[in-house]
Amino acid sequence: MTPEGRKTRVLVVDDHPLMREGIANALQAEPDFELAGEASDGAEAIEMSRTLRPDVILIDLQMPRLGGLDAIPVILKEAPDSRIAVLTTYGGDAYAERAARIDPDV
Repeated sequence: MTPEGRKTRVLVVDDHPLMREGIANALQAEPDFELAGEASDGAEAIEMSRTLRPDVILIDLQMPRLGGLDAIPVILKEAPDSRIAVLTTYGGDAYAERAARIDPDV
């Protein structure tokens, strides 16, 4: 729950529909979370972040059209209080390390 006592709204961003669906199902099973929306790439994530104003964005790093590495700085510039968690299967590689340098909370 947020400090205001409402559910934490989460935007899930991944180009793999099964991954998004799995995360969405897991979130919906948790009483403190609400699925704010789902996006399939970074461009959609930017637009949905603007309109939905989620509390948390779970975002993949590598996606077609616009990846998380390029979307994260745009989202943070427009909404600096956004909380972003990176989803990636590339643990420990240069992409994950670069994402961590965008913002210490990433």
